[in-house]
Amino acid sequence: MIGVGKIKQYSNVLDKPLSKGKQEVSLSAFAFLFSELVQYNQTQVDNIAELERRLEDAGYSVGARVLELLCHRDKGNRRETRLLGILSFVHSTVWKVLFGKVADSLEKGTEHEDEYMISEKELLVNRFISIPKDMGTFNCGAFVAGIVRGVLDSAGFPAVVTAHFVPVEGQLRPRTTILIKFAEEVLRREARLG
Repeated sequence: MIGVGKIKQYSNVLDKPLSKGKQEVSLSAFAFLFSELVQYNQTQVDNIAELERRLEDAGYSVGARVLELLCHRDKGNRRETRLLGILSFVHSTVWKVLFGKVADSLEKGTEHEDEYMISEKELLVNRFISIPKDMGTFNCGAFVAGIVRGVLDSAGFPAVVTAHFVPVEGQLRPRTTILIKFAEEVLRREARLG
């Protein structure tokens, strides 16, 4: 038969190529799984800070794996070596792969030289979450903060990464800001590369 292609069958998932195909996950499936992750961890902790830390730890391992995959797939195993390069990579490439779009903004902190912020008007992990009154400060963005920390640490840019709600005038829901505070060694290395 002319014009009929043969589909190659792979015996093992590890044999499949790392194509750039459109790999979308159902939003409802993600929301359900993420809800289960939050509920499970909620039963294992005594306070909100510990729950956020556990979500951050879960996100950290995702971030480390995302960096490996993207560097292998898109960059031919090359990694960013400059601070602004890795921030741009997280803000655009990583965000687009995970959330289907570039983050709303990337800003340098005005008060501290070592702080940067990635802001998102409606972060996916906070979109379908209703927080009980007794957990008022809880932010599921801790999971995304963990992903960002995992990417940065694995790329050689250690940082403390936290998620915060920032009220926006005239809006019902606050935006989520991922605050990145780099370790001193990163800033010293950047100054030497200058």
